[in-house]
Amino acid sequence: MTTTAASTSPADAPPPALPAAEAVTYAEWFACLAEPTRVRMLHAVATAPRGITVGALADALGISQSTCSHHVRKLAGVGFVRTHKEGTATLVTVNAACCVGLPHAADAVMGLLAPRPCCPGDVPADVEVRALRDEDWDAVRRIYGEGIDTGMATFETVVPSRESLDVKWLPDHRWVAELDGEVVGWAAATPVSAREVYSGVAETSIYVADGHQGRGIGKALIRRQVTAADDGGLWTLQTSIFPENRASVGLHHSAGFRTLGVRERIGRRDGVWRDTVFMERRSPAV
Repeated sequence: MTTTAASTSPADAPPPALPAAEAVTYAEWFACLAEPTRVRMLHAVATAPRGITVGALADALGISQSTCSHHVRKLAGVGFVRTHKEGTATLVTVNAACCVGLPHAADAVMGLLAPRPCCPGDVPADVEVRALRDEDWDAVRRIYGEGIDTGMATFETVVPSRESLDVKWLPDHRWVAELDGEVVGWAAATPVSAREVYSGVAETSIYVADGHQGRGIGKALIRRQVTAADDGGLWTLQTSIFPENRASVGLHHSAGFRTLGVRERIGRRDGVWRDTVFMERRSPAV
């Protein structure tokens, strides 16, 4: 039976505050970019592979060289760009770390990098999650087919064979949910790569049987999935979900997954290009 740890609601514990030093740094960055000319300038520099001289930058933006030099100094002062002399000209190049730092700052301020919950706390007591057994495969493949039929669960259009699933799923990370003795859902994890460096990264799947949605079965499955992953040394879980499947996106958010982005027109199903929401969960042990 899945056990549930005591959970703390948002009302019980305030979220951790953004460290003051980070807030000062981010405020300086955002203040620097409050001037539209600097935003255009940073874009021009970032898209110049080998850098650009102050003179060429001034011409591109239609401003004087003195004005351009003033804004370049402001950008350099917070570390967005770097400058060095080449003969009599000043070459401006983008600070590569800025390409990571700026998105990171936005994510930090908006709370996307804040500690996230381990997993749902309100798991129903009558749902048992256990390891998949040989006799479960027929039910697992049936539920897989029900998911395919919704058009919102997978790019697959035919249920994979037992043999193919058995080969690709990690042996210690395949689960079924039972309700009144009936298998009503399953969860599994698949390695993303055979390379050793990615040995702790897996792609996850969760399916709930038709007619059993909204009963907490997905919560019970994902709780066992993420806790087993943490205990088993998997440091990153990732999944791709159709944007229309809002229930699945919400379920994964409740288990500590964060949205990394939308992969536009990533694949076709039944001849139609589909987007997916790409989500990731990092183990708190890492």
